[in-house]
Amino acid sequence: MDCQYDVIVIGSGPGGYVAGIRAAQLGLKTAVVEKAELGGVCLNWGCIPTKALIKSAQVYNYISQASDYGIKIEGSTRLDFEGMVKRSREVAATMSNGIQYLFRKNKVEHIKGFGKINPGHEVEVISEDGTLKNYNARHIILATGARSRELPNLRQDGKFIIGYREALTLPIQPQSMVIIGSGAIGSEFAFFYNSIGTKVTLVEFMPNVVPLEDEEVSKQLERNFKKAGIKVMTESTVEQVEVKDHHCVVTINTKKGEETLDTDIVLSAVGIAPNIEGIGIEETGIRTEKGKIVVDEFYRTNVEGYYAIGDIIPTPALAHVASHEGIICVEKIAGHEPTPLNYGNIPACTYTQPEVASLGITEKVAREAGYEIKTGKFPYSASGKATAAGHRDGFVKVIIEAKYGKILGVHMIGDNVTEVIAEAVVARKLESTGREIIDSVHPHPTMSEAFMEAMAAAYGEVIHI
Repeated sequence: MDCQYDVIVIGSGPGGYVAGIRAAQLGLKTAVVEKAELGGVCLNWGCIPTKALIKSAQVYNYISQASDYGIKIEGSTRLDFEGMVKRSREVAATMSNGIQYLFRKNKVEHIKGFGKINPGHEVEVISEDGTLKNYNARHIILATGARSRELPNLRQDGKFIIGYREALTLPIQPQSMVIIGSGAIGSEFAFFYNSIGTKVTLVEFMPNVVPLEDEEVSKQLERNFKKAGIKVMTESTVEQVEVKDHHCVVTINTKKGEETLDTDIVLSAVGIAPNIEGIGIEETGIRTEKGKIVVDEFYRTNVEGYYAIGDIIPTPALAHVASHEGIICVEKIAGHEPTPLNYGNIPACTYTQPEVASLGITEKVAREAGYEIKTGKFPYSASGKATAAGHRDGFVKVIIEAKYGKILGVHMIGDNVTEVIAEAVVARKLESTGREIIDSVHPHPTMSEAFMEAMAAAYGEVIHI
């Protein structure tokens, strides 16, 4: 073999690069194989650049609504779509360069190329110029991530029918857009494009937008979307898209019958597909089920010395989940005794306006599971900080097990809730009760007070509503 390592990680997304750095910190000779930009989809084509675009939209909204804050802006405000996209790419590049620095700091070697596993703890890497080189390691971690999922009747051409990558780098702002799927990706792009003046139609197969969220949260977000001018079509499916004369004709099957829309672009946001093809899992004998790699609680596959983390295993496809999986995986490899990840305590966030954040189970699931529960809800309209900020839409809702006060679920929609949800994560990790949250002094005025107030509402002790 040309080289020898303790750990080779294939893929440098938030699972792979974190696993590589942690392995190096633990004294393991480590390399990370990556054919594209360091940081994977999240840093380059997902979490980070979308948030940069959303921040541009929020700034534009603030300027447009400046008079509401007692500020008069003389003259017209011009939106620079190309400048927004350019800033987004610069933010992504900055974060990717940060991974390069972290690799150098922690002595992680970056092997540039496409990685494929072979039996015998071997990784073959094909570089951009076609050169093939073999490496081997005692432990090989697959962290190859995922890509935009394509529907059989909705093949992406990258120009008129696009995925999230193209949506981040369109050369010209479309006048109209149909977005299929209202999960985090679809809803965030709906917010962004609508905010900057594109006519947006959001199509969702399920009865509610952001369908994995608590129903009350979904209904609130739908109201906000409609108020902002987004056309929301739930319980609807896109049957066909025809590209004609540089625009799309979209046929949608709705509750009321078939509807046809003309639009500049169709964005398919119907989920992701794991990248497990062509990476050698069949030749190595690694077991899969339903298109995902099967692993144990420490991410070991059925073949000794081979591991998998992130979007290619049947766990929540979230960047922060992949990162923790990578840490647990390499700590176990290094001989530590990490605690397996509790997948019942994973926060989910959607960066629309208002933001959405959740943790644990919904009220519907809790009742169906037979729990005796208390629920409490505190509206942002009663929050001093939210009122001062000019963002009074939304609420915090908590679901408490009635007898012992166990926190079963926390569901938030409102300004900055993607930050506030972290308190609930720690509280549930430490097995705090609803009563302990009420008894913990929260600073005033803050958005975080709403969490405490919602707990107080569950116990009939709320003061401010």
